[in-house]
Amino acid sequence: MWTLQDAKNQFSAVVDAALSGQPQEVTRRGKPAVVVLSSQDYHRLVADARDQRPSFADHLLSFPTEDVPRGQAMPRDVTF
Repeated sequence: MWTLQDAKNQFSAVVDAALSGQPQEVTRRGKPAVVVLSSQDYHRLVADARDQRPSFADHLLSFPTEDVPRGQAMPRDVTF
């Protein structure tokens, strides 16, 4: 894990480690901020996430089919 200042000072080492297949975590003010990883790993993660996500049509079809009870609100009287 790198602090932000160390990662800036040794950015080439951060990139080299990420390219060798070791994602590099960077903290800011002691809290996890970002992960530097190779472009190949990033695109693989995005493709995997896209493949696991259902289509929009599948999402709509997964809604409950039984009748959903609705509230019985009455309109209020309005005078003009």
